[in-house]
Formats: sequence, C-alpha cells, structure tokens
Amino acid sequence: MSTITFTSLGQGPDIGSNCYLITHGATSIVLDCGLHPKKEGLESMPNLDAIEEPPLAVLVSHAHIDHCGAVPRLMKRFPSVQAYATQPTLSIMDRMLHNSVSVMGTLSMERGIRDYPLYSHNDVEMVVRRTYGLDFEHEFALDWNSPIRARFHPSGHVLGSAGILLQMPGHTLYYSGDLCMNDQELMPAMAAWNGMPPVDTLVIESTRGAQDDDGQKQTFEGEIERFASAVEEVLVREGVALVPSFALGRSQEILNIIARLMGEGRLPEVPVYASGLGRAVYEIYNKYTEYLRPESNLRPLSEFRRIGDVWERSVRRELMKSPCIVVATSGMMVENTPSAMIAQEVVQDPRHGIFFIGYLDPDTPGYKLLHANVGDEILLEVSGHPVEILLENRRQFSFSAHASREELCRLVDRIAPKNVVFVHGDPEAVAWMNANCSGDYNRYIPPEADSIELDS
Repeated sequence: MSTITFTSLGQGPDIGSNCYLITHGATSIVLDCGLHPKKEGLESMPNLDAIEEPPLAVLVSHAHIDHCGAVPRLMKRFPSVQAYATQPTLSIMDRMLHNSVSVMGTLSMERGIRDYPLYSHNDVEMVVRRTYGLDFEHEFALDWNSPIRARFHPSGHVLGSAGILLQMPGHTLYYSGDLCMNDQELMPAMAAWNGMPPVDTLVIESTRGAQDDDGQKQTFEGEIERFASAVEEVLVREGVALVPSFALGRSQEILNIIARLMGEGRLPEVPVYASGLGRAVYEIYNKYTEYLRPESNLRPLSEFRRIGDVWERSVRRELMKSPCIVVATSGMMVENTPSAMIAQEVVQDPRHGIFFIGYLDPDTPGYKLLHANVGDEILLEVSGHPVEILLENRRQFSFSAHASREELCRLVDRIAPKNVVFVHGDPEAVAWMNANCSGDYNRYIPPEADSIELDS
C-alpha cells in the first residue's frame, strides 16, 4: 500500500483556478495551474503559497486559461520547475498566455486593477522554453532519476487536451482534465480506456454534474439542425446572427459547422466573420490536423473574414448593414470583449439574433442578456452606457465539449478506482456526482487548501 496526499489549490468546489498538488513521499507534482475566469487580480490565482517546496513538475491537461493561466506565476516562484503538456497544448498555451498578458494590461488601465498584469510576455516565453511538448500515450519520466512515470491520454475536449496518468511507486492516479465522450465536428471523443493500468485514485471533472440530461438529450446533429434553422430565420430577413464563442475549441468547431451547413445548402451563402484570438487558435488547429477526426473537414481559415476593430463603432455598424454570421469571443459575452461590443448594436434591432452555444455563468452579461426581457437595459462596455434590449431572438444551444454527468458516472464505473475525487464543478455539481456515482469506492470533494490522504 502507498499513500499520496491530494491538495486542491483552487478556491473550493468551483470551475475556476484549477490547480492540484499531489505529494508522494518527499516528491510533489502540480496538475494544472489556472486562473479563475470570474475573478480579477490576485484573487483569480490558485493558492501557490501552499506549495512549500519546489514541485518536481507541473503537468498541464489543456490550454484553457482556467487550467494553464497561472503557470507563469508558478514558474517565477519556483524557477527550477519544468512543465509538460501535449505538443498542441504547448502551441496553444503560447498564444493564450500572451493574449492574457495583453488583456490584463488593458484591464489594468481600464479598471485600475493594480495587480495586473500578473506576469509579462517575457515570463510567458520562459514557460514556453521550459515546457516539454509530448505525444499522446508516450510514457515519460518527470526527472532523470525519478521513479515516477506519466503519460497523456486523449480526452476529446479541445485540440491537445488530455487526461494525465501518474504512475508512482505503489500508487497510480488518473486526472481526467476536461473530457468529452462524444465526437464533435472536429475533435474525436475521449480515447477508449482499453489497455490502461488499474487506477488507485481517479480525479474527475464534474462540470455538468448539476445538469439533468435525462429524457431531453439532443443528438449532436439534432442540435446542429436547431441551430441552422435559427440562423437561417435571421439571414432571410436580412439580419445578423451573432454567435458568442470561446476562442479555444468552440470557435473552431462552430465555424466548421457553419461552413458545412452552407456547403450542404442548409444555410444561405453569406459572409462569415471570426474574431482575432479564435483565428489565431484556428491556425494551430490547421497545424495539427492529425489530432482531429479523420472524417472532419477543417476549412481554410481564409473562408472566414476578419471582423476588424470592434471598439470602433463605425466598424460594428458596418457589420450590421447586410446579412452575415459573426463568431466572436467571448462565449459568455464578458464586458468589452468582441462579442459584447458587437452585441451593443445587435440588441437594438429586432431583425438580428444572438445564439449562445455553450455554458453561461449566471454572473456574466451573456447569461443576463439571454434571460432579460425586451425593454430591459444591459451594460456591455465597462466605460460605456447601458443599451436598451429591443431584440427578442436570443437563444442557447448545447454544443458542450464536456461529458454529461451520466457519462462521467459510467466512466468512473469503467475505471473502477479505489478512490475518486470530484473536482471542477460548482458545489451542486460535485455534490450530485458524489451522491450518484454508485460504485464501491471512497469518495471525496476536496475543500480549499486542505489535504486528503489517499491509500492505494
């Protein structure tokens, strides 16, 4: 029997600032190191002060900022630390982290956040230099004289995303990262579990644990059909369809869905626009097409037009002059992002439509807009004024890249660990997972900064 210590360095049961410290004897390892998307400044950070000695390594499951956004701070605190990720994740981290520096610099000026930026472009370059980009299923040692071995297992979430298998003397741990168990337009589902070793401790995401899919689960193609119908309705009345989307994953998927629908004659041929960071990540998808579904058809980025400077009202108004589809970050329409700036024009004309394609946090403008009434006002620009909502056509579609709670429970049963730790979910989500996964194992919901002892 071998005991490990698991410590969540995030902020309790939540989806943000994912960061987990695994201690085995005198050796510690960090799994992911992200920033909280709903918090600002130092409050968005995981509790890195709880790490007393330099960890052996940090392993990054994928390049969403809530999983990798604090890696530069960790490496500044412990200059000897090396990082490991898949090669696509390393390439995307490079773009995402540099973008974060720029965004934090802007927020520092606009909102007076003294802590920003949390790190510099030079710090990001240091991270890229000191991160090993590896292939899936390649077993590697974390140090030349360490008995601990690791490998990345395809998780199906976004390009390069992986679960992380850690094989320590006497104890095997699998960290799911974020996972999707169904094929998407571009990404294949999580790889089969066949041939994996027995797992003592499973650390599994719980993102959709509070969402009841029973009896109402829509097929992927069925949801595409609903989306196509809604967009076509807007375009035939000479309107603009705004699709708020996350820069990594959702943007590339939805752009290719739209292109396929047009190619099949299911949508009118109109200009399709894509915003900056989504385009930058698209270029990386194009570089690593071998990681996509063999059946997928990644369209040339040149098919999608650049939006332009949406902070100029003349640019936004020009977009409104003729039918088009605009795929713009952010997916939750956070203030001052391209989707929020464009929405200021869209919500003032009933001809248009706004179609959300993923999760909306209740505290975000996107959620508030979706649930607002015609005649309400909404603030979409920090230094601007609220705009009146005249647009009724606001809808949400389910193109989630996260497994459903039923799929997660089946995976837990398939892996059959001795211990399961539920993470990456709101309190009600992890509580549902804890109560409803039915196998014979020890269950844990990690409290913030408190450690859990786990035996093999």
